[in-house]
Amino acid sequence: MNYSDIQKLKDKLYFTVNDLAEVFQITIESARVVCSRYAKKNIFIRLKNNFYILDQKWGNLIKEDFFKISNFLQVPSYISFMTALSHYEVTTQVQRNFFESSSFKRTKQIEVKDAVFHFYKLKKEYYFDFIKSGSAFFIATQEKALVDAIYLYSFGKYKMDFHSIDFDKFEIDKIKKILPVYPLKTRKIVKKLCMI
Repeated sequence: MNYSDIQKLKDKLYFTVNDLAEVFQITIESARVVCSRYAKKNIFIRLKNNFYILDQKWGNLIKEDFFKISNFLQVPSYISFMTALSHYEVTTQVQRNFFESSSFKRTKQIEVKDAVFHFYKLKKEYYFDFIKSGSAFFIATQEKALVDAIYLYSFGKYKMDFHSIDFDKFEIDKIKKILPVYPLKTRKIVKKLCMI
């Protein structure tokens, strides 16, 4: 297997050990060995067990690719908080190589090369009002991303710079529909900030 052979994987955002075995007509066990060896040589980057991305591809990823990877690293999850607010251009705060998501499994942080993927656990009853952007990734609506962030902030689990947010860009009616399931503490802060 040489460098030009590896290029056969470049069309995939990420690939599995099975993909490698199929492309190169080798056994799964041999493919595991190759992946491990190439990860040590920094040709492959390990995303999680049995899943990899080409190192040369990593440097050319766009924001939306990182969103897809984030969704993949923790299933189910959706992009939210300041990451989503920045994506919607309702905040001046830009996070470089830091991607935040909601998940109802666990709070955890995964570091892959120079990127950090942070997942905040939310109760299942708060896991709603997100959309699928094309066929690419799941992301909170901008109103839900705001409420998610304020919810964690209201319990001292998240830091926010409210001065960086343009509250005029939110649809108040959508926020009103989201709010009822959240604790009083969260609702009070949202109402004060959004002047509801």
